[in-house]
Amino acid sequence: MPFPQHASSAAHPIDTSRLLPSIAAHTDELSKAYGSGETRVVALDRISIAFRSGEFTAIMGPSGSGKSTLMHCVAGLDSPSSGSVRIGTTELGSLGDRQLTQLRRDRLGFIFQAFNLLPTLTALENITLPLAIAGRAVDREWLDTIVMTVGLAGRLGHRPAQLSGGQQQRVAVARALASRPEIIFADEPTGSLDSRAGTEILGFLRDCVRELGQTVVMVTHDPVAAGYADRVVFLADGRLVDEMAQPTAERVLDRLKEFDARERTS
Repeated sequence: MPFPQHASSAAHPIDTSRLLPSIAAHTDELSKAYGSGETRVVALDRISIAFRSGEFTAIMGPSGSGKSTLMHCVAGLDSPSSGSVRIGTTELGSLGDRQLTQLRRDRLGFIFQAFNLLPTLTALENITLPLAIAGRAVDREWLDTIVMTVGLAGRLGHRPAQLSGGQQQRVAVARALASRPEIIFADEPTGSLDSRAGTEILGFLRDCVRELGQTVVMVTHDPVAAGYADRVVFLADGRLVDEMAQPTAERVLDRLKEFDARERTS
């Protein structure tokens, strides 16, 4: 005999959609090719992937695997040859150049290997520059939270030349966070730093995800850097070939060795 359904559960069903993680960005059958004819090179080959909100995702793969191209297409810095990219519910292919520029400015944050700081501006001025360009007011409470998270409280009046490489990259991280972006894209953010400074930056990105609820997508070749992520996705020859949840540097390194062994025997 079936159990009777409780009246209140029928009248007030649970909204399970709230229990599911939201998607910050998504690609569907994304492809990117350069050149034509005999010189045509396929950088991305029909990649479908979702990046969840509030998650730290690392993209890894050998040189030429397409990892930076994937990030650039998802971030609207490059256009795909076919397929689609969405930031939230916004289809990037439907946007004109001005709309795409505005989306990158207002909804995305970027951290690159080169710090890209203006040498004549102080750390604080560099951090708030994107907001000034957009004509947006600075949220002082949010700015204070960012400065505290990245440990720049005593350096805001310094110019880039007065800061170490690690401190300059902290400024770049704070600048990326200043507009409260939906996603931060980081392309080899520790590539030009020594191991100590690199560890600090990765720790700051980890804190941004855990304490501020930020979404981070990072391209890296370093298993140690990937170990800070919640998830690692692996590319090879422009294709998504594997992914790993709750990675450690050791597990990532072992997986990369497996890929190398397969390539040598194939």
